[in-house]
Amino acid sequence: MSATSRDALPADGPALAAMGRQSFTETFGTLYAPADLAAFLDTTFGPAGLPAQLGDPAYRIRVATSGDAIVGFAKLGPVLFPGDWPADAIELHQLYALADSHGTGVGPLLMDWAIATARRMGCSALILSVYVDNHRARAFYARYGFVDIGRYDFAVGTHIDEDRIMRLTL
Repeated sequence: MSATSRDALPADGPALAAMGRQSFTETFGTLYAPADLAAFLDTTFGPAGLPAQLGDPAYRIRVATSGDAIVGFAKLGPVLFPGDWPADAIELHQLYALADSHGTGVGPLLMDWAIATARRMGCSALILSVYVDNHRARAFYARYGFVDIGRYDFAVGTHIDEDRIMRLTL
């Protein structure tokens, strides 16, 4: 599969939300009670979540496509983690790829875009969080130079997971 990328458009909202739901469920769905998973998916990918951010100037969203299908996406925006962050830092809120596109270059395509975009914007750091037991993703981020800088409690419904906050100095 050869993927390309482009900026997300408001018209991508339904397909992008469906792809995000599928990717999160493929990766983490077995970790949560159905009600917790459903609450998280509805908040994150429902009409007031990701689709609404497509028109919000605070966010930059890029989709990876294979043919007409969205197979991955990355979302940059303001740093929302608690703490004292530099005003010129930016957060990589999500970098998702469908399971059958892992290993096809979708992740690097989106990460290269995220880093280049943050640099073009004049940001000093790119911040993200990653599930402590998502070893594949943690290794991926480490290859790009991200370093672990602390713990973050990530809520999925009423379930709290340990995430690690990682930072790339730009």
